[in-house]
Amino acid sequence: MRRAIKLASLLLLGPSLTEAQYPAPTQGDVILRDFRFTSGETLPELRIHYRTLGSPRRDARGVVRNAVLVLHGTTGSGAQFLRQDFAGELFGPGQLLDAARYYIVLPDGIGHGQSSKPSDGLRARFPRYGYRDMIEAQYRLLTEGLNVNHLRLVMGTSMGGMHTWAWGQTYPDFMDALMPLASLPTQISARNRVWRRVVIDAIRNDPEWQNGEYATQPQSLRTAQQMLFLVGSNPVLRQREMPTLAAADSALDTSVNRSMRTGDANDILYALEASEDYGPGPGLEKIKAPLFAVNSADDLINPPELGILEREIKRLPRGRAVVIPLSDATRGHGSHTIANLWKQYLRELLEESER
Repeated sequence: MRRAIKLASLLLLGPSLTEAQYPAPTQGDVILRDFRFTSGETLPELRIHYRTLGSPRRDARGVVRNAVLVLHGTTGSGAQFLRQDFAGELFGPGQLLDAARYYIVLPDGIGHGQSSKPSDGLRARFPRYGYRDMIEAQYRLLTEGLNVNHLRLVMGTSMGGMHTWAWGQTYPDFMDALMPLASLPTQISARNRVWRRVVIDAIRNDPEWQNGEYATQPQSLRTAQQMLFLVGSNPVLRQREMPTLAAADSALDTSVNRSMRTGDANDILYALEASEDYGPGPGLEKIKAPLFAVNSADDLINPPELGILEREIKRLPRGRAVVIPLSDATRGHGSHTIANLWKQYLRELLEESER
């Protein structure tokens, strides 16, 4: 069942709408009935929130040819792309994903944004979800809710990048091109797993968490926000921004205190645990569409010195790996939403995958 809520999201976009010249999105919810999770748990109604820009266009056979799915990162939402450095670089007139030409879909994943999540009321009784569940919900959003039967492009950042790898092998004939950003096509392991475990253990072992039934946010949420702050940028930028002990403490406290006002411990716990079923390695050869993977050299979560991306991309017949070098413009893991850094590769991907 689709419940469309057409909103001119001017308050959400603020001044960037004028700067970017892209249209205000339409927002809505799709309700997926009796959704069964891979854990075996079910929800009578799973709400998936979305934003769209543009309109779908079908060919003579009724196949949608201009839909673009853009997937967000852990603890984010589709709203994060409605910024000048992303939408303002891509969605405007004459730009690569001009909303006058493309039908852009920005969903909120399970457990994120305005989609169903633990903090809605179920708390730790919310079904355990994984990336496979999130991708299934995205697929049903498109096919059942928005009547999209094909995608011109799937792209995503961080967690959304990992989803993009999985999309390519789960639905290999559903898209023309794939662009994962700030991700690796391998199981979560090593430092990437460790920082997540630090947060997961801090919350689950916190007496204030009360098995998810807390009345006020447990202090372990602060640890979670501190870890997210730590891994989100690069050391060079952090040193420039925080050259003294006092400056580092002030920047950390400001960021964490801001996040504490809106974050929820259960939501973050579930979001990080969701990555435990991610492991696209065995199925990479199933990916048929051209895939350009873009990482940055200063990404603490996916460091290039591991060589994983360069090794695994060789298994894709139409794959290409790009690592953007460190510069004054890169932002570590956060480089994924600064489109000016990598949009030239998006252009090449769209040209290579043109039908």
